Amino acid sequence: MTKIIFLDAAGTLFDVRGSVGEVYGKFARSWGVTVSNEELNAAFFQSFADSNPMAFPGRELAKIPQLEFEWWQAVCANAFQRAGVFNQFSDFPKFFVELYAHFATAEPWFVYPDVLPALNKWQQQGIELAVVSNFDSRIYPVLKALNLAGYFTSVTISTEVGAAKPDSKIFTVALQKHNCTAEKVLHIGDSFKADYCGAKNAGLNAIWLNRQQEKLDLGKLPFLIESQKVEEFASLDFI
Repeated sequence: MTKIIFLDAAGTLFDVRGSVGEVYGKFARSWGVTVSNEELNAAFFQSFADSNPMAFPGRELAKIPQLEFEWWQAVCANAFQRAGVFNQFSDFPKFFVELYAHFATAEPWFVYPDVLPALNKWQQQGIELAVVSNFDSRIYPVLKALNLAGYFTSVTISTEVGAAKPDSKIFTVALQKHNCTAEKVLHIGDSFKADYCGAKNAGLNAIWLNRQQEKLDLGKLPFLIESQKVEEFASLDFI
């Protein structure tokens, strides 16, 4: 019986309005930098994919926010370099300060329409809810700004743990906060590798929330998905 549900954050509970490229492009144009949203979006995801996981093992907690900022600044700068417009900025560090702060607000995000009905239903069923995410510490103001913070009894993020999903350590730390064994916990997230495989390898039950309708080569999977693939919360049997 599920007693606790762990939920991923970005891509599961909420997501960027439009695209990252649109948000980055809008800010860039306010600085006189002309760039295609589509090219910038592709450049961002290439840059993000080429970066090391956002986790800082062994670092002091007080230094984490600055390390997060520097990590994202490098990803962002690389995206604009890939798009061929980095040198158009008169002051890229100042530009990035504004952009980074913007993503700590509600404005660039939207909550998926199936989220609040699901969270309310689970609360009524007495299920404890928690966030387990590779997001940075801006997750706290973002959850509050999106009116989601009150649903969760804990938030566990990779930068504070020092390990990013699919690493089992982040799930272990989250479990310790709830004094619960893995088999009584269900993790739901939109990434097959980070969320589904990560949670299963850590001993948790898992559901892949395949919002992007991603196709997988079933012959290359490390284990069967066991019918635990849905595209929205309303498809879950226990709702």
